[in-house]
Amino acid sequence: METRKHLAAEKKRCNSHNCAQAVVCTYCDLVGLPEQTALDIAGAYGTGMGNMEGTCGALVGAGMIIGLATKDRNESRARMKQMMTKFQQRNGATQCKLLKGVGTGKVLRDCPDCVADASEFLEEIIENLVTWRL
Repeated sequence: METRKHLAAEKKRCNSHNCAQAVVCTYCDLVGLPEQTALDIAGAYGTGMGNMEGTCGALVGAGMIIGLATKDRNESRARMKQMMTKFQQRNGATQCKLLKGVGTGKVLRDCPDCVADASEFLEEIIENLVTWRL
């Protein structure tokens, strides 16, 4: 799935998708979600939750895919927590405005890189789900 990570980052880099849409649309086929529905459902999370006040949109999008992949509330929450922890460790924040350096002047991670990171962690979770369910 390595190419998906790069495809998601490129969708953001070329501004055809917001961060959440880039992730959701790249993986929507794996969970049976039509691409237009993926675009629509993730459309409000381009600047994270609450317009940069909350969680990075790429993480939100990955969470949407996790929920659809697991179809289990508790498992989804556990997997999302794992992803948030890894993302925080790598980037120093999960909040959009902190990642962008709003208020601090220090950009921790650019959007395409956040999309790539969320995609990488999502791919690990998806691979583990497939292995775990076999």
